[in-house]
Amino acid sequence: MEAVGYSVYRIWLLFLLFWLGQGRQMAPPGFVESSCRSRIFWMKLNKLLLRGKFFQLEINDPYAGPLLLDEKLASRCGYVLSEDVWGNPVFRASVLGCHVANEADELFSLTVNIKVSSFLSMRAAVTYTYPMYCFYSSWASREIMCEENYMEVSVKTDVPAVSNDYTVAWMSALPETQNVAYQLWQLMFVSPSGRKIITVSDAAKLGYSFNNTLSRVYLRAPYHSNESDISMVSGVNMNIVTSTSMYRQRWLLLLIDTTVSCPVDGISFTDTALTWTVPSVIPTLVVQESTFLSKNILMGVDDQVIVNPEEKNYLLEHNETLIRITIPIGAEGGKLKSSISGGVYGIIYSIDLFLEHTWTDADWQTTKYTVIKSITTPFMPQIPTVINNTLPEERLFNVAFGHFLPDVSLVTIAIGNVPFTLREAQHQGFKIYETLFSNRTKGFILQVSFDDPYVLKEYINRNETKYTLLINYTLSMGPEMTLYYHSAEVECVIADIELPEAAGYCDEENMYLAIPTFGLHQYWNLYLGNKLLNRHVALTNGYLAVTNSTHLILQIPLFAAGVVYEEVSFQKIKARFDVALKKVRTMDTLQMFSVRCSFNYSEFIVCHPDGTIMVSAQMKTVPAIDMSKTKLRDSSCKPREHDERHAFFKFHVTTCGTSARFEGDHIIYENEISYEKETLPEQSIPTITRDPDYRLTVSCYYRAKETLVLGAFASDPSTSPPFGSGTMVPRSNIAAHRRVRQALNVVSRVSKDESFIEFYEPNMAILKQPVEPVFLEVELKDKSPDTELYLENCWVTGSLESNSSPRWNITVDGYEINGSEYAAEFCPVAVSPRVRHPSHFKRLAVRTLAHRLEQVYVHCLVAACSPTNTLPGSPCTGQRSSSSERKVPEGFAVLLLSKQCHEAWELPLSVITTTILLEEKRPDSGTQKTTTTLESAGSASRISTCNLLLL
Repeated sequence: MEAVGYSVYRIWLLFLLFWLGQGRQMAPPGFVESSCRSRIFWMKLNKLLLRGKFFQLEINDPYAGPLLLDEKLASRCGYVLSEDVWGNPVFRASVLGCHVANEADELFSLTVNIKVSSFLSMRAAVTYTYPMYCFYSSWASREIMCEENYMEVSVKTDVPAVSNDYTVAWMSALPETQNVAYQLWQLMFVSPSGRKIITVSDAAKLGYSFNNTLSRVYLRAPYHSNESDISMVSGVNMNIVTSTSMYRQRWLLLLIDTTVSCPVDGISFTDTALTWTVPSVIPTLVVQESTFLSKNILMGVDDQVIVNPEEKNYLLEHNETLIRITIPIGAEGGKLKSSISGGVYGIIYSIDLFLEHTWTDADWQTTKYTVIKSITTPFMPQIPTVINNTLPEERLFNVAFGHFLPDVSLVTIAIGNVPFTLREAQHQGFKIYETLFSNRTKGFILQVSFDDPYVLKEYINRNETKYTLLINYTLSMGPEMTLYYHSAEVECVIADIELPEAAGYCDEENMYLAIPTFGLHQYWNLYLGNKLLNRHVALTNGYLAVTNSTHLILQIPLFAAGVVYEEVSFQKIKARFDVALKKVRTMDTLQMFSVRCSFNYSEFIVCHPDGTIMVSAQMKTVPAIDMSKTKLRDSSCKPREHDERHAFFKFHVTTCGTSARFEGDHIIYENEISYEKETLPEQSIPTITRDPDYRLTVSCYYRAKETLVLGAFASDPSTSPPFGSGTMVPRSNIAAHRRVRQALNVVSRVSKDESFIEFYEPNMAILKQPVEPVFLEVELKDKSPDTELYLENCWVTGSLESNSSPRWNITVDGYEINGSEYAAEFCPVAVSPRVRHPSHFKRLAVRTLAHRLEQVYVHCLVAACSPTNTLPGSPCTGQRSSSSERKVPEGFAVLLLSKQCHEAWELPLSVITTTILLEEKRPDSGTQKTTTTLESAGSASRISTCNLLLL
């Protein structure tokens, strides 16, 4: 009969649920999972199917219809809505919940509506109806449930009599029971503030829920109510509600103890584990502790009982006072989650536990005590590590960055402060991939070549390079995609630099040093004493520097500045030239390159910095004279050595009648070598002699305000005198150099790019951005292949006047000058169909470094140089030339004023005619200047002009 009745009830219940579900949809497969565990409905929703959507839960009341689940309803009626550690929504309900259908305290059912919408307002929501069933018949005499948001106690109504120890307390309550309403349940709460008796309906207003079933009475209470109390038991704070449920009918007065107590803390953490502690014996629940007997202790994760906790590295231990569960951080069943706090990376571990303790005592026979606890650790910093696995032998940075949880992803990476997406980084040649570690974490591997342009390179010590890789990681953490930034610097030092070895040799008049160009100006520089040996210094000192693909060849004339004369004797000079190899940054001397040579020289003058002058004079008279009889101004100063045609003198500037005078910033010491004639005495004047007149002036130049540097010059220098240089001038007429007045046939253009194939029209406006070069070309219209065009000096001004201020030099003596406002660079010229003689062309790339719009003029001093008629101090001496032969001008320097620029909004621009300044230089008559607008000069074509706009 019982089986038949049960079947009829099931049919009726299914019919009722079918009727409630009319017009509603069934949940899609995989969306909902449910179970029944220890008189609790468990329902879990799949978060993947809720991505980008909103949901609500409704509880189906068989009489009132669906009720929206909120916090107040949940705690009063025995419901919990939360998330598991994986982020899936979880709904739990007590089988004694307000809206649960109950049959004979064994079969329970609850129907939930799940409303899903794409809108926060829940409009256009889809409703899924989900029924749940739970069969539970193994009720204990008393069952206590400690949930997240409520405490619940249920008691069988056929409980045994009150114990003698508790009789006094109960009897004291009897007078109160006289006022219990007839056939009405009432509740009496006992707290430190006193006793309070209220009806069930009034208790519901305070958040309590009280009801009875066929065989049980239950009370559900919120945490921390006014009627509750906090008491510490074995180091754990317990929330206690002491209550008695009272019912009166005729001669019957029913008093039921519905006291409930649940832990509110008991959680502790270390770096490696979390511990949950619950008291074994709770005094308010066990009055006669001597009769207490623990029967069974179970633990579980989510809704699953863990039969063998040690298999999962859990530790469940208990004694007479405490039950302790210890879970290692990161253990199975929980979840590690990446987090950011104050810009620091760390992890959080969460796990959902439950504890079920069954005991017996003399008062209650059996009590089943269940606690459900969701535990989350505090933020635990985990500073990522950068592991340098660089392979020097492969010239490859290999950097591992970890350890991270699987919920971390690499978003971007910056190398040398230049950000790249992962796709861009792979395209750049960087290798980036993930790697798994043994502790179930992961890392990111980055591989970058030492030779990558984004790798910093620093030359250190003698032959080592320090390679530095600057990395900035940007990572995304967890489902919230919080960004985390971490920077790292990885260095590797390897001996991969070979110091250069120089080779030296000599010819009859010069010394040569051949130095490898690898690393020059990048790692080290050449120094002459304390002065950087650059092109300007080389040109000033009379050196010739030639560079090929592998070496710098430096030609040093014997009498150039910087030459050390180790031994000077009659017709022989032993000289040395030293160049120091110094580090670019620290100026530390790494090596000294020296070349030593012995020269047989018949005529020379050497001016030492200590004031010693050595002269080898050669006889150039007809008839010959006796060189042993030559002398200085002081006739006691005779030659140290001599032969038939030479005499060698050595004296100090303070002796032998040497005179001194100032000329500009130089002190000039002079003496004179002369020959005293032999005369034949006769009785009357004039005196008869057969010897010719011989006088030779010797001069040494020293800087008056600078430190003297050892140097010497031959008797016919072709450059300006260096420090301590000297000349010898015979007392004969100086041959006058005559110059022929000519007009240079020069054409200037502006190329569209570095190819110099297409050019702008003369009147076209040209707009240029900062750093973008302007390509200028100057062509000499000359048929002679030996003639070379030479740009001596070029500069930029703000007006048409070449001498106006301010002025910015861009080339000096044929060499580029990179200043703060403008920079210039010569462009090579190769033979092409348009270029027959590259020496007739000069090309210059000019960049403006100032970020402003302005009008500027470019001026250049131009000379046409030929192999003849070289004059001292001419612009062609020491010029930048592709030929090994130095060339000199034919007599005219041309000042080319061109390329006027206007502001961008002043178009169209007017045509500016190029102006030529002809400057004739004469040693005897100063400088004459003629200004003319060049329309045509002989066969010269019209000079092209253009306008530039420099931004």
